[in-house]
Amino acid sequence: MKKEEKGLYWRRLDNSAKIFPISTGKKYSTVFRLSAVLKEKVEPNILKEAVIQTLDKYKSFKVRMRPGIFWYYFEHNTKEPIIEKESDYPCKYIDSRRNNNYLFKVTYFENKVNIDIFHSLTDGNGGTIFFREIIYTYLELMHPEVLSEEGRKIRKIEYDTEDSYMKNYDKKAKSNASSRKAYVISGEKIKLGAVSAIHELIDLEDLKRECNKYNATITQYLTAVLIYSIYQEKYVNYRGKKPIKVCIPVNLKKFFPSKTMSNFFSYITLEAEPKKDNTNTFDKILEFVRSDFAKRLTEEEIMRTMSANVKIGTNPFIRPVPLFLKKILVRLSYIEIRKYTTITFSNIGRIGIIGKYKDYIDYFLMLIAPEPVEKIKCSSCTFENKLAFTFTSILQDNKIEKRFYQFLREQGIKIQIESNGVLDDISREN
Repeated sequence: MKKEEKGLYWRRLDNSAKIFPISTGKKYSTVFRLSAVLKEKVEPNILKEAVIQTLDKYKSFKVRMRPGIFWYYFEHNTKEPIIEKESDYPCKYIDSRRNNNYLFKVTYFENKVNIDIFHSLTDGNGGTIFFREIIYTYLELMHPEVLSEEGRKIRKIEYDTEDSYMKNYDKKAKSNASSRKAYVISGEKIKLGAVSAIHELIDLEDLKRECNKYNATITQYLTAVLIYSIYQEKYVNYRGKKPIKVCIPVNLKKFFPSKTMSNFFSYITLEAEPKKDNTNTFDKILEFVRSDFAKRLTEEEIMRTMSANVKIGTNPFIRPVPLFLKKILVRLSYIEIRKYTTITFSNIGRIGIIGKYKDYIDYFLMLIAPEPVEKIKCSSCTFENKLAFTFTSILQDNKIEKRFYQFLREQGIKIQIESNGVLDDISREN
């Protein structure tokens, strides 16, 4: 019998994952969601079987988290996953005690399948691989006469849990972090802990056409639209000197060799000062964004950011501090750290689906949890000719979301709006 079958299997958390369980809570859930909108109604029993089968292939997800003396660690979870009808807002804190100790939660509603994942378990790349396998398996069980043979022949299972941070970081690299605090988007919060989710479904060909006009990537173009929308609706009347700081997560597998299913991401942070730098038009903002991306998105700069974060986890003064004291210190410092970002925009790119499986899927969504300081967060993913750009927010005011939508429409880009109905329809004409 394998060790994991006895419940003895365990492993350390990767360098990024160490911090999340110490700093997290109901206000800071550090949860992200992936959704697949199918072309047919979801069968719950079949979905549960698909999750069970997928866990047999990806055992790094079949774990529970346990407190050690100095850090948390993962231990094999012998329980079955719970599959429920969606009844709560997206990206909420996962209470593992009510979830059979799992650090992810699968829900469904009509023709949509969701997976909410606690960030200690994996990042957006690893979560996409795992979720895609659930969808593949579910569709095979639903349509065995069409898909089973194709899936067995073509699909490759990826599985590795190395800590790629420790393998690739540079001990001598110096930090490049900015010491300036960010402009914070303010406003009245939605009551009763609600989260607004607004999905802007963008025609990919139209979007590429506009990107090509400016010789910009999709991420650069959408980042510029986001900054422009914040400037127009909020920042233009701001009298302070703090910059709009946009955090862009970066998949480190594009820079360093790794096949891990654990976390392996970093980020770049753009500092936009439209008033000071006279970048108060969209064209000038996009020019700034392209320039700043070129400066920050290099292997040297990424190495500096990644290595600085690794050094925190390996600091000889931090490592021997007992876990209960780490919780107090990290939570206090994280309240301060979050003041250095205005908004996060995570683009996980294209979700590739093979063969005939595509015929059963309409589109995918990605959502990330807003927080008390960073009250709006943005994310996007692409499937076929549709890019889904999502705003998750705890603010009553949806002017930024509306300005973003209106700007794209003005450029002749076809766009549809879907939401969870917490806020008014932003596509409604004034």
